[in-house]
Amino acid sequence: MDSMPSEETRTVTSSTGRARTTTTTVREGGGASTRAWTTRLVVAGIVLSALNLRPAITSLGALLEEVRAALGMSGGVAGLLTSVPPLCFAVFGVMAPRLARRFGPAAVVCAGMVAIAAGLVVRPYVGGTPAFLAASALALAGIAVSNVLMPVIVKRWFPDRVGSMTGLYSMALALGTSSAAAVTVPLAGALGHSWQSGLSVWALLAAVAVLPWLPLLRGRGDGPAARAPARTGPVGEEAASAREAQAPALRITRSRTAWALAVFFGLQATAAYITMGWMAQIFRDAGVPAGTAGLLLAFTMVLGVPLAFVIPRLATRLPHQGPIVLVIGVCGLAGYAGLYFAPAAGAWAWALLIGIANCAFPLALTMVGMRARTGPGVAQLSAFAQSTGYLISIPGPLLVGVLYQNSGGWGAPLALMTGLMVPQMVVGYLAGRNRTVEDEATP
Repeated sequence: MDSMPSEETRTVTSSTGRARTTTTTVREGGGASTRAWTTRLVVAGIVLSALNLRPAITSLGALLEEVRAALGMSGGVAGLLTSVPPLCFAVFGVMAPRLARRFGPAAVVCAGMVAIAAGLVVRPYVGGTPAFLAASALALAGIAVSNVLMPVIVKRWFPDRVGSMTGLYSMALALGTSSAAAVTVPLAGALGHSWQSGLSVWALLAAVAVLPWLPLLRGRGDGPAARAPARTGPVGEEAASAREAQAPALRITRSRTAWALAVFFGLQATAAYITMGWMAQIFRDAGVPAGTAGLLLAFTMVLGVPLAFVIPRLATRLPHQGPIVLVIGVCGLAGYAGLYFAPAAGAWAWALLIGIANCAFPLALTMVGMRARTGPGVAQLSAFAQSTGYLISIPGPLLVGVLYQNSGGWGAPLALMTGLMVPQMVVGYLAGRNRTVEDEATP
């Protein structure tokens, strides 16, 4: 009995390096397996969550006429309904960094998916316009906090793959946007020609998006993630949250880069909402059949799926993203010029150019992750840029409608859209410079 401990002691003494190597290998092997499984869950959560960030809006747009008739909405209330999304994104998005510091980004996104599912399943059956708006606001609140925290999660879990992961969730977001616009009406028809079913069915997708986040909540701070270096693997939620709680809050409004990015975000969102709301009507007024006009709009939106994956990857390989901003802006200017001079003759070319111009959105999201060094910095910058940007975007579609109604044509609205593209290119170029908000806004 005495010989075994001594032999074990001799083994450790004589072969310490080999024993330590063996032990370390076992631990690291188990850790690598856990990290790989956790990473797959995070990727699944990011993709499924991104798919849910726009169907609440585009599915309603597809059935807005039926909703108006069923709830007795006036045209003014319906117009207000189309302005609710950017307003909610601005109001609720501001809360995301504080919630993330307290509960962790994964927990807040998980709760956001729950809110989306609850809002979508309830709103078609509430039986009145105020309750419909309230349920929509619940779903949009979940979208707002998830919008802000997606770049934070990418920065935390994939610090060396910001471009590819931003491209992945931007592509999923574009896919969810276009899919909801395309299939909501057929789904409503297949489900008994019920607009309620056509809207509420999207709650299932949100419910599925909750699932990948649940194991991450149970395992906060456990496993090899907390031991792994941040540059080689995901960071433990508890350890990362503790570090972020100690980080000083930035005076984000003192950062010129943050302001440039916020204005860029707002102007690109203005252009995107104008495109989604009015481009089909521009084509129809030019003599393009209604069905073809809808296809042109769908084509513009679908372009975002592949380009949303390519542009962020390209952006992260450049020290200055300004040239990409300028190329996208020139495409927008050319598309608007085409809509003015020959809207019907070159319809597909203009739809292509405007679809490229709308890819300023994934570029803006990528720059959010690149213009801050730390998780708290990304959270503050994302909240500031998106909240301020969505506030900036609210008047645009309404102003286009007023100009169209009062001028009787599309000359004045297209002049406005062209005029807004120029400052978008300027502030986007400034936001693309290789600097971080921590350098400008640290107390």
